[in-house]
Amino acid sequence: MPPSVGHSLPDALFSADAVRQIDRYVIDQQGVDGFELMQSAAHAAFRCLVRYWPKCGSVLVLCGAGNNGGDGYLVAASARRHGLDVRCVAVAPTGKLSGDARKAWQKALADGVDVLDLEALSDSSLDDLFSDAGLIVDAMLGTGVSGAPREPFASLIGRCNQAPAPVLAVDLPSGLNASTGAAEGDVVNAAMTVTFIGLKAGLFTGQGAAVCGEVVFESLDTADGVAGSGQKPVAARRDWDSVMSWLPPRPANAHKGRFGHVLVVAGDRGFGGAGLLAAEAAARSGAGLVSLATRPEHVTAALARCPSVMVHGLIHGSELPSLLDAASVVVCGPGIGRSAWGQQMLEQVIASGKPRVLDADALNLLSGRVAVPADNHVLTPHPGEAARLLNCLVPEVEADRMAAARKLQALYGGTILLKGAGTVVASEGGALDIVSGSNPGMATGGMGDVLSGIIGAVLGQIGDGQKAAVLGASAHLAAADRASQTHGYMGLIPNDVIDALPLVFRESETHPGARDL
Repeated sequence: MPPSVGHSLPDALFSADAVRQIDRYVIDQQGVDGFELMQSAAHAAFRCLVRYWPKCGSVLVLCGAGNNGGDGYLVAASARRHGLDVRCVAVAPTGKLSGDARKAWQKALADGVDVLDLEALSDSSLDDLFSDAGLIVDAMLGTGVSGAPREPFASLIGRCNQAPAPVLAVDLPSGLNASTGAAEGDVVNAAMTVTFIGLKAGLFTGQGAAVCGEVVFESLDTADGVAGSGQKPVAARRDWDSVMSWLPPRPANAHKGRFGHVLVVAGDRGFGGAGLLAAEAAARSGAGLVSLATRPEHVTAALARCPSVMVHGLIHGSELPSLLDAASVVVCGPGIGRSAWGQQMLEQVIASGKPRVLDADALNLLSGRVAVPADNHVLTPHPGEAARLLNCLVPEVEADRMAAARKLQALYGGTILLKGAGTVVASEGGALDIVSGSNPGMATGGMGDVLSGIIGAVLGQIGDGQKAAVLGASAHLAAADRASQTHGYMGLIPNDVIDALPLVFRESETHPGARDL
């Protein structure tokens, strides 16, 4: 895989149909020749090829039937003109090519590219092509294709994923839904994806977050077309660099009362660690005060681990209101279980009317109730919890994570944070944010507890559920990435992420415009 270079990407994320409409507007209304636009896309893809794989040796280009295939033929032509060893396979019969895609195939032939007909290749010949390739260019299926890939595309996608060579995907990895990030069948696992005109939302959530590799964006000088076409983004792409400025600078005379009192209600018997992780994460994320309401048997361990947290052992929910009165934000759910104790705690939290973050078993308990929308809560379900809240199956949630988040927001109000690679945040008015990036080391118990604590702390400081959710998820991922540099993915535990939080938040204190403390 090529090195991560931190490409600057736009914030606006579009559906695949919107990008096609922009493309059509540029051609029909602005008079840009479609074939010239295709050549620009191919040149951009080829520039990435030679920049990141200058010594790849032979290049295998797989071309489909539409404009995506046309891009591939022109990439092959550029590679051939630059003296590279190019093998180009027509996955779709060239006799079916039309329009600009046909022009691209003809140009490839004119430039000396030997285009191989897939139907004429034996299995052993295909084996040789894939094993000999130093780089594979995937230009098989574009944004206009939906559903599971059919043959022969499915088999070739499998070959791409089994080959030793990295894959450069043109516009998107074949098999991926560019609008939703779902994959109904096999999908190419790319090392890099070069995408054009507008960023597709599906590249940054669901399967897209896992299979696109490094995403490189090329506008092809169509910015005026994006504005003129009237197409609106479906979501905003967020990461820590782009949102850290949302945290206001702290004045020199700051005191703890200005930054919120977070009450974490968590930790039934056997799950005391969940509450402690959330409380310590809140303390490390700038909360002025942090209290923990948990089972009495967890108090000693909690105080030993984090003496800065005020720990209270509660036997019954009737003991909670006095603690709620003193809090400005409540985090409820980590490890509370589904017994009477957890139910009592959740009932008191909801009855208090305090701004709250509900996670884990609070969501499971909520799924058994009639939905009562609220405008001051943040719900943080993973796909399983989201499915229970929506009374559907997990695959239905993952088939369109953005639609699932919107449905949850319409049903429960407030802000919804749907966890997973490419976290989706849905807020009032249908606005969506996608926190771009993923970290496989976060796939371990307790990471969600840390996230709920971070969000609670940020909510106490800025009082905006949508911004707190986006900031919290972005800081959580940034801290995990920092911790992974030391511990790797397999050795990462929630405490490592908590330890990295101060380093991440330090960056927000030194961003342009913030006071350097």
